[in-house]
This record gives sequence, C-alpha cells and structure tokens, in this order.
Amino acid sequence: MKKIMSIAVLLFITVVYSNAQIDYNDYFTPDRLRMDLVFAGNANEQHVYLDGLHFEKEWSGSVHSLIPDFDYGEYAIEVYSADDGMKIFMKGFCSLFSEWRTTKEAEETDMAQSNSIWIPFPKNKIKVVVSERMHDTGALNPIFSCNIDPADKSIKRDVENNYKIDSVLYNGASSQKVDLVFVAEGYTAQEMAKFRLDVNEFMGYLFDIEPYKSRKEGFNIWAVESVSVDSGTDIPHHDIWKNTVACSNFYTFKTDRYLTAPDQKKVVQIVSNTPCDAIYVIVNVDKYGGGGIYNYYGLSMSDHKYEAEVFVHEFGHSFAGLGDEYYSSEVAYEDMYNPNVEPWEPNLTTLADFGRKWKDKIDKTTPVPTPDKVEYSGLVGLFEGGGYSAKGVYRPVLDCRMKTNTAAGFCPICIDAINRMIDYYCK
Repeated sequence: MKKIMSIAVLLFITVVYSNAQIDYNDYFTPDRLRMDLVFAGNANEQHVYLDGLHFEKEWSGSVHSLIPDFDYGEYAIEVYSADDGMKIFMKGFCSLFSEWRTTKEAEETDMAQSNSIWIPFPKNKIKVVVSERMHDTGALNPIFSCNIDPADKSIKRDVENNYKIDSVLYNGASSQKVDLVFVAEGYTAQEMAKFRLDVNEFMGYLFDIEPYKSRKEGFNIWAVESVSVDSGTDIPHHDIWKNTVACSNFYTFKTDRYLTAPDQKKVVQIVSNTPCDAIYVIVNVDKYGGGGIYNYYGLSMSDHKYEAEVFVHEFGHSFAGLGDEYYSSEVAYEDMYNPNVEPWEPNLTTLADFGRKWKDKIDKTTPVPTPDKVEYSGLVGLFEGGGYSAKGVYRPVLDCRMKTNTAAGFCPICIDAINRMIDYYCK
C-alpha cells in the first residue's frame, strides 16, 4: 500500500511539475489557430468533423495558464506536442449543439452545427483531441482527434472581413487581460452610432456590479461594427425574418425567449481580426431574450428594461461557466443533470461530490438543506432547486443574479467563480 501511495504521489508531482514547465514560447507563436469543426448527431450519439483551419493574428489568451486548474465545460480541447507527447494546452467549452442533444427533438432526428475553437498557433506539429463529458459519469471521453502541421499550406490566411474595430477600454497587453469583444448584430450602417452607445451602456452595466466593478483594470473592451442589411433579428414564431450579419433568431429549441446565433462560425468570423477571450453579441431589438454558452458566446437584446440584468446573467454563463439557478421557467431541456454526477458548473450541486463545491463556505448554524425562507436570505447554504430542476439540484443562496433579474447581484460563490476566471486570463 505504501508503495502504491508513493507512486501516486510521484505521478501527481510529475504532472504538476510538467504543467508548470510548459513555456508558451517553446511551443507556440504569438498568433492563434482557429479550428472550424462540425458537431453532428442526436441524443444518443455525436460525431465531430474538421471543417477547416484558419490562421489569425494575436493569441490574446494567457501565455501562463495553458492548462487551467478547473474542469469546466461539456467538452474539452487538448493539444499535444507531436515531438514529445506532452500536453501543452487545454480548454473546456460548451456549445448550442450539446444543449440541443438534451431536447426532445434530438431523440427524433439528427442535426449538425458549427463550432469554432481557438488555440495558440503551434510552432511545430501537434495532435488535437476533442472530448465530450459523459452524462453517466461526468468523465471526459475523446470523440475526435487530428494531427496539424503548422506549415500546411491548406491553413487559410485570408482576411475574412474589414469591419471597423473600436478600442472602447484598454488596460494593457492582451495576454494579461480579459479581452471582451462586443459584436453588432442587426445594426445597419446607419445605426452604428446607436451600437457605439449601446456598447458603452453594456460596459457600464458590467462594471457597475461586483466583482467586475473591482476588477475593471483586468479588462480590455473592443467593439466590432459588423454591419447588417436589416435592422433587428429573426422572430420565426411571429413570421419576422431579417437579413443580419450573425443570423441570430429567437425561438431556439421552440422557446420564445431563447435568442441565439445557431451558426457559431459566423460569429467567430466577425471577430477574426480582434483580440478576443470572450464574445458578447448585442442584438438590436427590444424583445426580451438572450443566451449564454461557456467559451462560445453570449448575446441578448439591446433595448429592454431588463437589458442590464440579462446581459450580466448571460455573460456569467459564457465567461465564467456559471449555471442557471432557476427551475420554474420555460426550458426545452430534459434531465440535463444526472443526480449521480456532480455538475461541472461551480454554483450547482447534486451532492454527488459536494465537498469540492461550497460545502466549506456554509456556516455551522445554517441548516442543510436550507429552507427557501426569507430569514435565510443573504446566507450561503444549500437551497434545493436549480439547473431547471425543482428537486435534486441545489444552489448556494436564496437568490442570485444567476436565478432572477431582481436579485441585488451575484452571490459569494458566483463572485468567487468569476474572480477565478478573471485570474485565469490575467495572471
């Protein structure tokens, strides 16, 4: 037993040491590589196909945190050096396709959707592996791999657009900041002045709430003036159709308020000339709606009384990987969380492995589970209901911005998660 423990400790030290020894400049150039993928399948199976590779200027992510110390996302992309087999990069992400697979429609038909991912541009040959998180176990399982030679002349290097890019807030080098890019969707050429005003309003909303308010110096803000032919967005169930640059629409998964841009490749092509760690699409419409998907994009309406609240909520999903804490609103998902598997989202638990969540943040005098009563408002506890389920999924506090638009702000657990993500990009 002692020998086994010694080997385990040695392996752990070796892994930590190996990760710590990854020097960005040994493996990557200052640029980035966009991998355009296609995810296809149904509720029971999925496949991934390579759709193309594209060289882009400036890797804006961290050059130090190449392998994060957190395990977020329904998928993960891993990069290995072909020379020595070392894992040199990893990042988790989600997609609209992974959400669709949990709907009733996915049980009856097949579908394919685009999903583009950035990695640092390699100096030498690499192997890329994409894995999915298994619903039954929570473990990552490889579903796609390919070898990439950076000298391959089929890697496209064309400039895909000439949209005007505004630097709205600049606090320093991209490798040490969160580069947040706002994208114009449904704004005509004549409405770009309105877009610039909307961007400044959204930036104000972000830095008016903690922890962003205290971490403003950690962000660079960019705005891409991507021009649409028509103003607005598609509202299919109202028979409203618009020609817009990101092809966004309401009625995603036949849910009235779910506003998305189903072809994610179109969105990342819009920001291809911009330093980018996080994408947020502002849709020029006054109808309530939005969506946020981790390391994919966030988007919401520009003109509504709840535009500020929806923006910071959806950005909580897309940037920090926070889960929805509500459980009574209309959603299209079926059994999204397995009660026997701990959710990867930092603000939800099924109690399957609660010890690695916020268990140590609950005061000994607070009852567990914690009653949904106003007397426990503001306390960190274990409140049943979250992740679209009234039973079996728990949230940290009575109310939080990830639960309602009327909450005062984010709870302490969500604040910790947001700070952790800011640190990931900045340190």
